[in-house]
Amino acid sequence: MADSNRLVNAGACFGSAALIVWGPGSLSRRHSHACAQVTVALTGALRVRERARGPWRSCPAVVVKAHGDHEIDGRGSLVLIGFIGAESTLGAAVTASRRSVIGIVSRAEAARWRLALGDPNTLDAARVKSWLATELMRRAPLPRVHPRVEHVMRHLADRSLDRRATSLVRLSKLAGLSPSRFAHVFTESMGTPLRSYMRWLRLQRAARELVSGQSVTQAAHVAGFADTAHLSRTFRRMLGATPRVLTQRTPDR
Repeated sequence: MADSNRLVNAGACFGSAALIVWGPGSLSRRHSHACAQVTVALTGALRVRERARGPWRSCPAVVVKAHGDHEIDGRGSLVLIGFIGAESTLGAAVTASRRSVIGIVSRAEAARWRLALGDPNTLDAARVKSWLATELMRRAPLPRVHPRVEHVMRHLADRSLDRRATSLVRLSKLAGLSPSRFAHVFTESMGTPLRSYMRWLRLQRAARELVSGQSVTQAAHVAGFADTAHLSRTFRRMLGATPRVLTQRTPDR
């Protein structure tokens, strides 16, 4: 069975939407996607470039802004990849200081990240979440989560994400607030609009189902996608990868 600690849902912890995986590096051909991306070489180094046949740059870590074309070669290294909602508090914190679409992380900053993450061979979800809080969110205050939003988040944690059951009307009723008030406090609490957050939550839930050994069909059903094609299209648009390619980064025990 795959180690689900290698697939981290950071949303409930940081008021943002993020999916983080780590494992053996690979070559991702030139592409773009609708989220920000942080890639860290836990061992060795990365090669990065913006355009096909362009010059490669070697670096220990890189931040790519949403919709930025990029190609990353992490072969021969252990890598950590964070896909982060561009509209989220975490997404803003990660990309704010990066002037270019592809922001090469300095060796000093990357060394600090590696120190915070520790031994890559024993890396776990707790250390990844601590790194997010102490390093990536260091310049951004964590939002205070409204208790009604906390109640809804607990409700969603282990339930099927059926679209009708997770509509604004149904969730606001669960929170005991009007739809407009719930939408406002949710964005204020979580750092991203409900619709964006639910899209990320579905991606995370589908990835977790796949890592645990479920079929793509079952993962699509549990996560609230219309079918497997809908799931694959969303993964490609948001993350630039198919569900299987992403979860292959979570190797067996």
